[in-house]
Amino acid sequence: MKVEILNNPNIKSLTGILEKTIKRRTILISGNCWISYRGRASSKLKPGERIVIIKKDGALLVHRPVGYEPINWMPGGEIIYHVESEPQQSGDEHGSKGSINFEESILSIRAVRLKPRETIKIFFDRVYFFAALNLVDEGEFSLYASEEDMQEAILANPSLIEPGFQPITYEKKVEPGFVDVFGIDKDGRLVVVEIKRRTAGREAALQLSRYVSSLKGKVNRDVRGILAAPRIAKGVQRLLVSLGLEFKSLDPKRCAEILNRKRARSLEEFY
Repeated sequence: MKVEILNNPNIKSLTGILEKTIKRRTILISGNCWISYRGRASSKLKPGERIVIIKKDGALLVHRPVGYEPINWMPGGEIIYHVESEPQQSGDEHGSKGSINFEESILSIRAVRLKPRETIKIFFDRVYFFAALNLVDEGEFSLYASEEDMQEAILANPSLIEPGFQPITYEKKVEPGFVDVFGIDKDGRLVVVEIKRRTAGREAALQLSRYVSSLKGKVNRDVRGILAAPRIAKGVQRLLVSLGLEFKSLDPKRCAEILNRKRARSLEEFY
C-alpha cells in the first residue's frame, strides 16, 4: 500500500503496525505525548499535543503545533528503534507512580543512536492520527541563496571574498544608500562589498562606485570596492577596471551550503 492511514487508532493495535513499518516507511504520528532525551545533554518535555515524524533512514523529528524547528530530533543513520505498549499508570505523564490501569495503554517509542550514544523516549497516551507512507523521492535538489543569505555567509566565512578579509559591519549607512558588507583587507585597506544574487550589470557597478566615492571623501585611507555576484554582464568588467573596482565570483549555492552547515552545527550543539 502506498499510504496507510488510521484515525484515533487503538494503541495496542498501533504498536504491532509500527513494529512492521518503522524504518521501512515514512511514519507520521499525531497525539498527546511526553519525551525524555539523554545524550550529550539531558532534557524532559512535558505532555503536549505534537507531531512525530520517523523517516526511512531512522531520522526522527518532534514538532510542536507552531514553529518550524523540531523541539526534539535525531539524525538518520545507525538508529535502533524499540516499540511497545504498556499499561498506563496514574501519574505517568508526570513521571510519578500510581495505580495501574490495564485497560488503558501507553505507546512507547525508544530510539537509540549508537555513535554518538544518545536516546530519545517518546510516550503517547492518546494518538489522534497515524500514517505510514511508502514514499519515493529521486528528484535532484538545487540549493540557492538570497542576497541576505549571501551576506550572512560572507560574515560567517569572510574568506569567500578573499583570504584575510575581516568584516566590520553590514548594512552600513553611507550617503547614497547602504553598504552590504564593510570591512578591511589584510593590508588594512577599507573594503566595500556590494552583493548581487544574479548577474551583476552596469547599474550594480555604478552603485558600488558611488559607495566607494562617498567613503573616500570621509576617510583618509584607501578604499577598495568589490562587486560580489555569480557573474557579471558583458562589458561590466571593463567598466569596473575603469572605475578602479574589482569583481569576485560568489556562488549562491556555495553560500547556502555554508549556512546550512553552520545552522546544523548550531542546532546540534544546542541539543
